[in-house]
Order: sequence, then structure tokens, then C-alpha cells
Amino acid sequence: MLAGEIPGNHALRRHSHWKGAGLVLALFGALLVDTGCGRGGAPEPASAQGENVLDLWRILLTAGVVLGVLVAALILWSVLRYRRPKATPAGQLPRQTRANVPLEVFYTVIPLVIVAMLFGLTMRTQNRIRDESDTAEVSVEVTGFQWGWRFRYPAQGVTVLGDANAPPTLVVPVGANVRLRLLAADVIHSFFVPAFLVKQDMIPGVDNSLDIRPTALGRFPGVCAEFCGLDHWRMTFDVEVVEPAAFQAFIAEEQQVPQGPGPDPNGPGDIGRQASVRVR
Repeated sequence: MLAGEIPGNHALRRHSHWKGAGLVLALFGALLVDTGCGRGGAPEPASAQGENVLDLWRILLTAGVVLGVLVAALILWSVLRYRRPKATPAGQLPRQTRANVPLEVFYTVIPLVIVAMLFGLTMRTQNRIRDESDTAEVSVEVTGFQWGWRFRYPAQGVTVLGDANAPPTLVVPVGANVRLRLLAADVIHSFFVPAFLVKQDMIPGVDNSLDIRPTALGRFPGVCAEFCGLDHWRMTFDVEVVEPAAFQAFIAEEQQVPQGPGPDPNGPGDIGRQASVRVR
């Protein structure tokens, strides 16, 4: 006991140390429970592909929280267990250990195994998302341009076109496999609907595609997720997921509207300079 120290303070300080460590571990535990039971900050998925992404996100976040708790616990234990005793003279070092080969092998191999497992799970999810079905119930050609979107339904002969001043709406039926052919008319863009939890780049000269199966009715905002110029922030659109009967009614209504000459039906064309714009 140091001069002037009140009896019992040493025990109180030790108790406060462990109490602080317990609070930190309790916080990590609460985060772990929220991760396993909730979405960990991710939006509610509105597509089958998004559900796969959410499952992967839960696994990655849970692994991160568990490892974080483990590392924090080991650090706190080392700090509290091996702190310098009061009776030890200042400057005196404890017994030093030069090497511990089994321990070094353990903390080298285990992280490699964890990373390999997470990599394998990520590749499995990516393959599920990128796996396109043999048939698409609805096909839509999505073309991005500075700074707007064109949604063309080639089988139905319908085109919806909009720009930053009047963003368009992509209408798709719920539960249907929707094949999106993604094109760019000028620079690199990126098709992103946060509620779908998937994103795909649109590159000039590259024919990309993405299958989406909407699982929830509603209207969901979409954006260009690749910086494409000064008005990039205004390059938005909406996705409206409707019942199949409502989708057929939408197609029938749009087919009654003159579509205009339009660009080359087989490519993005010069849609950024089209004078006639059909916006829904």
C-alpha cells in the first residue's frame, strides 16, 4: 500500500477494472445478438438476390463481431492479468519469452483458415447472384446516359425514357425473373437499387446483364452508383414492383403511346440527344 492510500482502494480499483472490461464485453455481446437476429444495418431485401446478399452479410458481420470480442477479451485479459505489481521496482522487467512456436503457428494458420472460409462463402453468394436462369419472364434493356435512363422492353415494344429533370420508372412484376441488359451510352455508369442489394456496372462497349427476382411490392429508389459527371447525383430512377396483372395493364397502356423513332434498337444509341422523351 502506498503512503496516504486509503485501505481498500486497491481492491476497489481492481474491481473497477474488471467492471469496465465486463461492460465492453456486454456491449460486444449485444451487438452480436443484434447481428444474428436483425439485418446489421442492411435494408430489408426486396429481391431473391438481395436475400442471398443479406445472408452473406450476416455471416461476415457475425464473424467480425466474434473476432472483435475475442481480440478485445485477450487484450483486456493481458492488460489486467500481467500489469506490474505494486511491489515491483520501477524499471524491472518480468521474465521474457523469446519464442513460442506452437502459439505462432496457431495465430498464423487460424486467420488463414477464417479468411479462406469467408472467401469461399463470398464466391458462393456471388455465383448465385450472377447465375442467370435459362429463361427470363421479362427482359428489359437498361441504358444509362448523362444524366438519365432508358428502360426498353423489346418483346413488348415499349420504351420509358427520363432524365435528371424527370426521372423514369422501371415497372416489373413481382415474383418474375427479370433479365436486365445493362448498357452505357457515353461513360461508365452503375445500376443500383439499394432495396435489391445488388449493383452492376454499365460500361460503354460491354454488354452486361443481371437477373433480378423481385419479392416485395412497392416503389423503390434507384441511382447511378458510379461517378459519371457533374450531374451524377441527379441520375436517379424508381423501380415499381407490381402484381403481374398490373404489369400487363402497364404494358397495354404504354403500347397505346407513340414511342417515336428512338435510337438503334440493338444498342444504346445517341439517346442523350433525343428530342422526344417518354417519361412515366
